[in-house]
Amino acid sequence: MARAGLTTDRVVAAAADLADEAGFENVTVSALARHFGVKDASLYSHIRNLQDLRTRLALFAGGELVDRIAVAVAGRAGKDALVAFAGAYRAYALQHPGRYAATQIRIDQSLVADSPAFHRTAEITYGMLRAYGLDEPDLTDAVRLLRSTFHGYCALEAGGGFGAPRDVQKSWDRAVDALHVALEHWPREENNDVTYDPPSRS
Repeated sequence: MARAGLTTDRVVAAAADLADEAGFENVTVSALARHFGVKDASLYSHIRNLQDLRTRLALFAGGELVDRIAVAVAGRAGKDALVAFAGAYRAYALQHPGRYAATQIRIDQSLVADSPAFHRTAEITYGMLRAYGLDEPDLTDAVRLLRSTFHGYCALEAGGGFGAPRDVQKSWDRAVDALHVALEHWPREENNDVTYDPPSRS
C-alpha cells in the first residue's frame, strides 16, 4: 500500500484490526508499517511512539464500546437497562478481543478527562445506576462491582475458563439477575463527600 493517504485515523483503525487478529500485545509500530507497506519512520508523522499508538487505540475502542452500549440502553431503565448494558459489553468483548483488551489498559488521566467517549461512558453508567437510587460513595462501589463482574466473566469465557456443562449464556443471565438484586438492595453508606469516579477507571 502506498504511503500517500496515511492519516492518524487510518493508522489507529488498522491497529484496532490488528489487535483483534493478532492480539493487543502484538500491536507494534513495525507491524503496522508492514501492513501499510512503509518503513516504521513513515508512521511517526501520525503517532509519537508505541505508547501513543496504544493510547489512541484504547480511546478509539472505548468510543466504539460506549456507542454500542448507548444504542442498547436507549429508552430503557432499571433491570432492562442493566441487561442491555451488560449484553452490549459482553458482545463487544467477545467479538473484538484485541480492541477490548485495549480498553483495559491504564492511560494518562488527563487524556481520560478530555475524552468524549469516557465522559459518555460515565454519563450512561451513572444514569443507569441513579435509577436504582444510588448516590456516592455507593455509585463508585456499584460501578466497580459491575466492571469487575463483566470483565471477569468475559475474560474467563474468552479464555475457555468455564468447563462445567452448564450453558455459559444461562450463567451470564443469572449473574446479571443477581447484580440487579444487589443493586436494588444495596447497603447504603452515608458519605456525601466522595467525588464520583468515571466508570471506565473506577
